[in-house]
Amino acid sequence: MKKKGFLLCLLLAAGLAAVGCAGQNAAPAAAETNGVKKGLILATTTSTYDSGLLDWVLPVFSEKYGYKVKVVSLGTGQALELAKNGDADVVLVHAREVELEMVRQGHFVGRHDVMYNDFVIVGPKADPVGIKGLSEINRVFLTLAEKRAPFISRGDDSGTHKKELSLWQGAGISPQGDWYISVGSGMSGTLRIADEKEGYTLTDRATYLSLQDKLDSVIIFEGDPQLFNQYGIMAVNPDNYPKLNYKGAEALIQFFISQEGQKRVSDFKPFGDTLFFPNAK
Repeated sequence: MKKKGFLLCLLLAAGLAAVGCAGQNAAPAAAETNGVKKGLILATTTSTYDSGLLDWVLPVFSEKYGYKVKVVSLGTGQALELAKNGDADVVLVHAREVELEMVRQGHFVGRHDVMYNDFVIVGPKADPVGIKGLSEINRVFLTLAEKRAPFISRGDDSGTHKKELSLWQGAGISPQGDWYISVGSGMSGTLRIADEKEGYTLTDRATYLSLQDKLDSVIIFEGDPQLFNQYGIMAVNPDNYPKLNYKGAEALIQFFISQEGQKRVSDFKPFGDTLFFPNAK
């Protein structure tokens, strides 16, 4: 099945980096404090940053609204904690249940689905443990454990790591042993380690595609509905940190879920294929 068609079926079935983006036009009043443009801090995942998506989207937002955006690229868990502690204004991450729980707890407000893609299992082209012929992700993880295939885990509380742990749990396995290697690294680093060790790993498709020319690893398994990967955006609760830039956070949220922002996401095709599929409601 073609990737885009599969991802649409899924939808129906269901470390620090910074960039500054300054607009060329005069900022609207909401973006100014005493006539000076106010900065905006976005805490987000390594996949949105490393893939180049934010370099594609944020300059358009900054030019239109005048906000200068600083991007802090971390694993989802770290990004959420950073913002929860008042060190970011808005987050764009991919751990939907965790996000919704943190909204219920009062840490964030205004959460929206923004876009989705999927996770895939990558590994050696020879696929020594025979993953390619399997039809469901539970059987993939059972096979990896039974054959003690080298598996490289991000181990960093990222959205990808959370997904990986849920998949092991779904297969009824608590991975342990010298075959299971937790590296505490971002997705790019984890992919490189898996490649060096000729092991397997779980990755979001976008990050893998951004690095595939530098890797020998190939996509071994894809297509299970459990590999659906939803991204959401939300602002830090202004009642908790009144001095944060809530107006800027709300402006960025509204831009991402607007027709213009959603089209910008869908038009991002650095490798020929759409990497993130917009699905804001």
